[in-house]
Amino acid sequence: MPEKLHPNVAHVASILNERGVTGEIVVFDESMPTAAAAAARLGCDVGAIANSLIFDADGAPLLVLTSGAHRVDTGLVAGLVGASRVRRATAEFVRAHTGQPIGGVAPIGHPAPVRTLVDTWLARHPVVWAAAGHPYTIFPTTFEELLKLTDGTPADVE
Repeated sequence: MPEKLHPNVAHVASILNERGVTGEIVVFDESMPTAAAAAARLGCDVGAIANSLIFDADGAPLLVLTSGAHRVDTGLVAGLVGASRVRRATAEFVRAHTGQPIGGVAPIGHPAPVRTLVDTWLARHPVVWAAAGHPYTIFPTTFEELLKLTDGTPADVE
């Protein structure tokens, strides 16, 4: 890992360290714009990539950590969280609530806690890869660890 990390990544790394997460953050030389690209680069199944998707749930942020093999059913998710409407958030909304850019949103390190759903399909993989606060970074974790780190709720989101 480079000596000087982006401030978002350094913040995420600090939280991971404090919480006893042993997986090392991997820094790529370019962004991984899709779960398929990240999986190909890591040599893992696309389903093992935990996409961090921020949604606008009646004006409140909602983080859905979904398997890279899935698309989120926003109607289903709205019912799960009791929202009248869940829609994909704008880049500005994402940055305002996470402090991180789309494509690099980590499951942690946000200015305030964000309600989180964790796709149960991620439990099928012994190692899950999640973004680390910047589009060039990712770290290994597990489904159970994601639940603990985020205080998330396991859910079927597809």
